[in-house]
This record gives sequence, structure tokens and C-alpha cells, in this order.
Amino acid sequence: MALQIVTIPCLSDNYAYLIRDEDTDQVAVVDVPDATPILGALKDLNWSLDKILITHHHYDHIDGVEDLRTKTGAKVYGAKADAHRLPALDVELSEGDTFELGTEACDVLDVSGHTIGHIAFVFKNAEAAFSADSLMALGCGRLFEGDAEMMWGTMKKFIALTDDTLVYSGHEYTASNAAFALTIEPGNTDLQSRIEDIKHKRANDIPTVPASIGLEKATNPFMRANLKEVKALVNMADASNADVFGEIRRRKDNF
Repeated sequence: MALQIVTIPCLSDNYAYLIRDEDTDQVAVVDVPDATPILGALKDLNWSLDKILITHHHYDHIDGVEDLRTKTGAKVYGAKADAHRLPALDVELSEGDTFELGTEACDVLDVSGHTIGHIAFVFKNAEAAFSADSLMALGCGRLFEGDAEMMWGTMKKFIALTDDTLVYSGHEYTASNAAFALTIEPGNTDLQSRIEDIKHKRANDIPTVPASIGLEKATNPFMRANLKEVKALVNMADASNADVFGEIRRRKDNF
């Protein structure tokens, strides 16, 4: 069993992802900022689309859903908790639900914080997680609707995944996230090495996502708010993990 994953740049800095189960040729897409590049990729690959998986309600993740649904006949999957502000859902999902893409099982996580009702799609056997704007490469989404306690709870769910799990996030924000991360941990040698890799990739127009959970745990300040050395660096040695996370998020908001 294996998944084939194709990254599709959309709009100015969004990513959508086509996922194909190689055993059955079933295909899903995660988020639809714009139907046109996704339809183009499906045509180039000679794939048909079965499922549209929506992570959250922001326009730059759903604007192309109706066009893509009409032109492909794909079923739309999304969060039951967010259904009131998503395109019409064929399948409503909640944390703990599992569905299949061909022979591959997909687990649903509630990763609220950036928005309430944001979900992630995790294919554990394939070690692939589609996180959109919850966990990002070297960052996380702004807390537009949730709070630090909620988003730290989301980070813990990602920390619990295997280190080899690849995280496919929703935007190409990694270079700016890296510049901020360096202000928190200037002496982090793993981060310094990652920044060199990011510079090379962006200079050659190569996406910086996906990235592994292991790499995020070593370099992403938002996943490191529980570490003594990080707490010391932000002068919050005795604070709770969620409070330290909140301080790092506040600093990023003002960066």
C-alpha cells in the first residue's frame, strides 16, 4: 500500500495536495483555494477525483470547492463543527472518525486554534499528515478564533505523531517563520542547518513542505514551548507550557 502525493501551488502562497491510493486509483484533494490548477493537474496526470477534503473555512482553502465539485462529481468531506460556514458537505467529520481513501485509512484530528473546527487528515500507515494552517513548517497559524491553551493542545497532538510523519501544510511561509524562530533560539544548530536548506529550496523555487514531525520538534518554536531551554530563553522558566506557547505566538504576531 502506498500513497502518491502531488503538491499544487495555488493563489500567491497556498498549497493544495492531490493524494492517490496506488492500489485502487482513488484520489482525494486537500483544500481547494482555486479549482483551476487542481483541474489542470488532474488532466495532466489523467486522474479522476473522488474526494474533496476541507480543513477549515477560510476562503483561501475553500473558494474553488463548488467549481471542482461540479466538474468532477467528487464528494466533499469536512468538519461537522464547521459545517455552517463550509460548502455543503457530503460527509461530516469529527475527531476520532476514520474513513478510507482506497485501501488507506485516514484519521481525523480536531486541530482547533487558528479557527474553531479546523481539522487535520492523518494517514498513519503512509505517515502523512495534512495540517493546513494548524501546524505549519516552522510555525503555526494565528489564533484567530482559539486561544493559546487550545492551540498548545493541538501542538501536542502533532508531537504525538511518529517523527517520520511528513506534514503537508497550507502555505509557503517557511522562510519568514525561520527568521522568527531564530529570534527565539539563535543557538539552535538544527534550526541553523534547516535555514540553509530553506534558502537553497526557495532560491530554486522548490517547496519547503512537507517537513517531518521530527524536524519540526527539533526546530519549530511552537512545538518546543514545553522545553526547559526554550522557557529559559523567553524568561518564563516556571510558566506553563501553554503560557509559553502563548508568549511565542504573541511575539510572532508582532514580528
